[in-house]
Amino acid sequence: MEDVTITALDFERCYRAVSTRDSRFDGQFFTAVRTTGIYCRPSCPAITPKRVNVSFLPTAAAAQQAGYRACRRCLPDAVPGSPLWNTRADLAARAMRLISDGVIERGGVPALAAALGYSQRQLTRVLTTELGAGPLALARAHRAHTARLLVQTTEMPMSDVAFAAGFTSIRQFNDTVREVFAVSPTVMRSEARRRADSPAPAADGVLTLRLPYREPLDRTWLEWFLGAHAAPGVEQWSGGVYTRNLRTPHGHATVALRIRPGHVQAELALRDMRDLAPTVARVRHLLDLDADPIGIDEVLGSEFGPGIRVPGCADPAELLLRTMIGQQISVSAAATHTGRLVRELGESVSGPLPRLFPTAAVVAEQGARVLTGPARRIEAIVRAAEAVASGDLALHPGRTAVELRTDLLALDGVGPWTADYVTMRLLAHPDTLLGSDLVARRGAELLGLDLGDTSRWSPWRSYLSMHLWKTALAARAPARPAASGDDRRRVG
Repeated sequence: MEDVTITALDFERCYRAVSTRDSRFDGQFFTAVRTTGIYCRPSCPAITPKRVNVSFLPTAAAAQQAGYRACRRCLPDAVPGSPLWNTRADLAARAMRLISDGVIERGGVPALAAALGYSQRQLTRVLTTELGAGPLALARAHRAHTARLLVQTTEMPMSDVAFAAGFTSIRQFNDTVREVFAVSPTVMRSEARRRADSPAPAADGVLTLRLPYREPLDRTWLEWFLGAHAAPGVEQWSGGVYTRNLRTPHGHATVALRIRPGHVQAELALRDMRDLAPTVARVRHLLDLDADPIGIDEVLGSEFGPGIRVPGCADPAELLLRTMIGQQISVSAAATHTGRLVRELGESVSGPLPRLFPTAAVVAEQGARVLTGPARRIEAIVRAAEAVASGDLALHPGRTAVELRTDLLALDGVGPWTADYVTMRLLAHPDTLLGSDLVARRGAELLGLDLGDTSRWSPWRSYLSMHLWKTALAARAPARPAASGDDRRRVG
């Protein structure tokens, strides 16, 4: 094994977390043990290794690159993702978000470099320095994780698993699984079948996965947000389950999500198994499952409830167009208008929900015929769709907040509120205060907070915005924050 240490990690802080098996740090760094050749999550129940035998790495890919194998006891590749990729806005963090979305699998390193505006050489140098692994090694770690999910949760033939996970050959798949997990794919599947807590095998093309998150999690708020904004035809909230259709790189998928203690139960119906990794990444982003709630709550203070999340998005273009549709009208009215657009222009699909949200190209071509409301707003939505469809407006998680907000404000009909709201949700940007929002301001009044000086809540002001919304909505209907459905908060 190569002796690797990333100096940005505080050795003493990391070792204390490992010594106390502190699960709050799972996913934020990994422990590599020289004497065993294994890397673990901080909370691994194994005997704490001696200080002289360990080093700490920021990614599983860095550990694999250095020759370490994943611990078969704590499964370090299965922990919640690092919150650093949301809080950091540097090149490494933006690259990690795009790699999670499968950009390298679809277009290779050139596509990743082009999206970020860097040369391949510059990109590789920065990622190796910051994360201990280059883009190909980082993508390889994601392929290995996807392969493990498919091996353990489906009955797919191993050859199908190999290509679905993004490997170019069965030999490459077998060699990688053995190298990363120290067992063959066949042994891995046999072990999963023997474990009582392993997910059930896929039935009728549906994968059932457990997506872990860091507790606490404000389930009431997240469920309200999903249910109140659900657009008929493409989304549904029923019986504690959120279901939606979404476009994927190779087709489309239907996801059904139920929040459980410590994890989200996700049922994924994929039309192409190659879309498993990006679909899981988008679900995690949508529900903000990689947040560090304890760190956030410590900054925001005890006057707020614990574990609130900032919902992300399943599709960037859909987020922008739906936000513009909802300007100056209520949440329930926005859902109705969106549902009409979906019904008229969305692509028909089989499954529990009948349609996909229409593409930007379709909205640009036919949106004026279907959309209702002020002519100026309809024209603005159509022009925004044209910008997205033509590529003039780049909407992806590799953008910086400043650049994305600037591009959004350049669109007719997009004001500061809309630009901030879209930036916050698309990039999982943690420090956006929606200070002009009417409902947020009402929440601040109820709490006696001065929004003129919010620096003490940085860098978590997006989460403060969610708390303000929740406070104002709860004051309208104490039993259920979402009961009114008429919050006219879109003022951008």
